[in-house]
Amino acid sequence: MKPKKQRKYIFVTGGVMSGVGKGIASSSIGAILKARGFVVTALKIDPYINVDAGTMNPTEHGEVFVLEDGDETDQDMGNYERFLDITLSRVNYMTTGRVYQEVIRRERNLEYKGKNVEVVPDIPFEVIRRIEIATEKANADITIVEIGGTIGEYQNMLFLEAARMMKGKKPDDVAFCMVSYLPVPSKVGEMKTKPTQYASRTLNSAGIQADVIIARASMALDQKRKDKIAMFCNIRPECVISAPDVESIYDVPVNFEKDHLSTILCNILKIEMKNRPLHLSACLLYTSPSPRDS
Repeated sequence: MKPKKQRKYIFVTGGVMSGVGKGIASSSIGAILKARGFVVTALKIDPYINVDAGTMNPTEHGEVFVLEDGDETDQDMGNYERFLDITLSRVNYMTTGRVYQEVIRRERNLEYKGKNVEVVPDIPFEVIRRIEIATEKANADITIVEIGGTIGEYQNMLFLEAARMMKGKKPDDVAFCMVSYLPVPSKVGEMKTKPTQYASRTLNSAGIQADVIIARASMALDQKRKDKIAMFCNIRPECVISAPDVESIYDVPVNFEKDHLSTILCNILKIEMKNRPLHLSACLLYTSPSPRDS
């Protein structure tokens, strides 16, 4: 009998503001880990009451990405498919509305056997159940879970609680990456770390400590800022990853590997890398545009 596969999970959250590139960061993490030889899948959690993205105003939310099974989802699902060269289905996408709808359906069908059904822990349990279903379906070694929105918003608290529960149950199987923005005020000309420090502490208030901070900015991060973020956010300097603006999104996984992100994540998750050493060009094998892009 084959030993049961050890599943690993990486949660990607956003700090300071929305639109910092969590989807591209999640896709790029998946690409570099796939280049290392792991089977990788990805999920997107949208903190909306909408059951799917099909009824959302595209000028507010962005265009809908339709999966092969017809599910109407967030555009980040398209990024996952392109970067990982995989086909995803509705099990890889969830919204607040979808989660609550299923819990209420199960309660109405007496599937909770008459017990009190509460927001906590039953909603987080449903979130965890869905993550595990997607992982099993893909037979994945590593599952990337992007939690939409920004840390500190009420809307994503229950998803953070689900992630916290998973980390508490199996500490070595769960890692947290926070994608945070570092502004450079035009009249100051200096990169500021304070918003990221506040975002880190807000994440701490949810019972979660970031293992890796991906620092989005208009320019590359210098060592002084890495050391400062590390000191005040309670992580090692090498776990602060520089993510400057780039001309092409396909340069992002290459930049991540310049800071040895795949090695760092494998060390955090206590797994041996299957392919070593990893050449930067290997990342691009999994990030070339597919026919679905055209």
